[in-house]
Amino acid sequence: MGHSYKIGDSRVLESRESADGITIRRRRETMDGKHRFTTYERIEHPNLAVIKKDGSRELFDREKLSQAIRRSVGKFFKSEVEIDDIINEVEERLYELGENEVPSRAIGDNVLDELAARNEVAYVRFASVFHKFETLDDFVKILEQRKTGRKDS
Repeated sequence: MGHSYKIGDSRVLESRESADGITIRRRRETMDGKHRFTTYERIEHPNLAVIKKDGSRELFDREKLSQAIRRSVGKFFKSEVEIDDIINEVEERLYELGENEVPSRAIGDNVLDELAARNEVAYVRFASVFHKFETLDDFVKILEQRKTGRKDS
């Protein structure tokens, strides 16, 4: 069971920027010195709208993306941290586009790019969900594209 501590009732012992440059880890201690805990801070970006396939729009939801990745390929990674790194990288790429709205396809394509660099089986698995594979030929096509390094739709 975890404990609940108030940040205002603690002092910072140590602060470190993560390797990704978008998260700050702070090691804290309660004012009475009896308990230590860690907090994480992420840089907050402006709202980003996702344009879905049907043309509707919804706010980018990091947790929704996280669930989709974990559900389809989570077992191919050693830790939750590795999956969080993927999500951080995809989210950062989306904000680097400098747009207020991005198509859902751009999110999926960025996830695929990250997976391709990290785990080929996870890449194929996510591609099968993202592209709604229905036949073995769909798998063969994506594997051939992967070997030649080209992207087709």
